[in-house]
Amino acid sequence: MVQDEYRDMCETYLMRNFGRHMLITHGKGARVWDDEGNEYIDCVAGIAVCSTGHCHPKVSEAICRQAKELIHISNLFYIPGQAELAKRIVEKSGIKGGRVFFSNSGSEAVEAAVKLARVRTGKKRFIAFKSGFHGRTFGALSLTHKEDYRLPFTPLPYDCSFVEYGDIEGLKAVMDDTVAGVILEPVQGEAGVFPAPDGFLEAVRSVCTENDALMIIDEVQTGFGRTGTWFGFQHADIEPDIITMAKGIGSGFPMGAIVAREGLEFLPGEHGGTFNGGPLACAASHATLDVLEEIIGDIERKGQRFRDGLAAHHPRQRGLMIGVTLGDRCAPVKDYCEEHGVLVNCTSGNLRLIPPLVITDEEIDQAVRVINEALDS
Repeated sequence: MVQDEYRDMCETYLMRNFGRHMLITHGKGARVWDDEGNEYIDCVAGIAVCSTGHCHPKVSEAICRQAKELIHISNLFYIPGQAELAKRIVEKSGIKGGRVFFSNSGSEAVEAAVKLARVRTGKKRFIAFKSGFHGRTFGALSLTHKEDYRLPFTPLPYDCSFVEYGDIEGLKAVMDDTVAGVILEPVQGEAGVFPAPDGFLEAVRSVCTENDALMIIDEVQTGFGRTGTWFGFQHADIEPDIITMAKGIGSGFPMGAIVAREGLEFLPGEHGGTFNGGPLACAASHATLDVLEEIIGDIERKGQRFRDGLAAHHPRQRGLMIGVTLGDRCAPVKDYCEEHGVLVNCTSGNLRLIPPLVITDEEIDQAVRVINEALDS
């Protein structure tokens, strides 16, 4: 089916809430191809999802193998691979006595985190940060600052105060004994890749501890090696109360989760889900972790290669998250890169590069050359 026919079918039968213009038909590693045979280096990776690249053989084989044995059974029964996966995730998080609740997406993980915070603390309020993004479901949207996302759906269910990212005095000013939790990203990804200022995560931890509020770290975009450590908060000397995660957890297979510290867990009937942590998702995630264990030690070096190559344009970088502020120039830069075989992402006036973690040095150098051409033109 040619692209024009497919576009017409999408326009007729799909809700038009996504702006799309290209049909990607297949991918391998850090490269994808469209329906006309054009090849691209993918520096978007499904928005930081395809952590092991496109169709990594270990991940694809694990999914296919599991699909021949059991596709779905529900959480009324023990699920193959689920307990082992929870153990691996808790161990990589370093959370003492941690327990896992699986979900199907990042927004669902945030929903689980805020429900858990409310039910265990008995408090109602939350604090989040301006320019932060935590999802589009009603609960997650309550904690997401961007007005374009929020205003059409107000009033929202959770009472949330917003503070400038990095402003610890602002946090203290809105903190009181009614706050159930403070949620923040260790790197604001949707904002355009803004890492937490030095000492900020530690300061937030202290404020939460002093006020008996939970510290919820949103690792949906930063988790599973994206920043060069298993989780982004591990660049700081803290232990959060709850971690949300998704995206890179399954190399593209829909999955999310939270890890909560000892003493924080759902009791029977308080939360659930039909598909949560199913056999296929667990198989994909196990294979993803196997691959990441082999490459995680090289992620920061690759990120620095991007940063050094784009140094003239003052990039922000943490692992394989790279951002460059462009404002109104971002769209034409994106278009130039696409025309020259590199897929990049614009968000909030910033160029955001979040490529597969398996991207090679040669692919990084080729992408950097094209991006510099676009930025210098």
